[in-house]
Amino acid sequence: MEGSEVRKLAELEGRHWWYAERRFLLRRMVRELTPGRAVDVGAAGGGNTRVLQELGWQAVPVEYGQEGADVARSRGLPALRADALRLPLADESMDAVVAFDVLEHIEDDATAVAEVRRVLRPGGAFLVAVPVDMRLWSAHDEAVGHVRRYDRAGLLKLLADGGFRIDEVRSWMVLLRPAVALRRRSSNGSDLQALPGIVNAGLRSVVALERYLPVDRLPGVSVLVSATRA
Repeated sequence: MEGSEVRKLAELEGRHWWYAERRFLLRRMVRELTPGRAVDVGAAGGGNTRVLQELGWQAVPVEYGQEGADVARSRGLPALRADALRLPLADESMDAVVAFDVLEHIEDDATAVAEVRRVLRPGGAFLVAVPVDMRLWSAHDEAVGHVRRYDRAGLLKLLADGGFRIDEVRSWMVLLRPAVALRRRSSNGSDLQALPGIVNAGLRSVVALERYLPVDRLPGVSVLVSATRA
């Protein structure tokens, strides 16, 4: 992701509906895990890292770009600047790895998954979120550096082939998918932008409604997976 997009993300993530709901989902994904050592891969400004720390984890952000690492450090986080294909961590040293919106940026995603497996202890948790459905591909994906959008089966095969047991799979942004599809048809760049307060609150309410509806298997904009190192 370009430095300008990382800076924009860091400025918006505290209040933007997308990131606010993602933090809720991360909290739910780790609520039954025993806190230990975790790494937040592709952490950007460290929003998810701080969620883990609030929940009692010894969490470290890893960011490829200088901009994201600098922002994380300015927030008091011990950010490591490194490539997801070569994590600067010892074998079997982590209890959990979080990679939200990371794998879609990496050409060799199988090697990235293998590297996550290397640093996770047996039984460690791998928490993944990726954009799905190439029919939604647009200028937004190009602007933020995506190399693909996944399909559910392809993502699960990638993780299973990489030595992970799938524990939970959840579609996300199912209710807003028609609006996203319409928006992406005319997209000419990144959709990441500040919104009027009432619009931001409205979108957060709609996406939060999915917490209570049986939409986990319906087509969405993203998929979240909880997996365990076998």
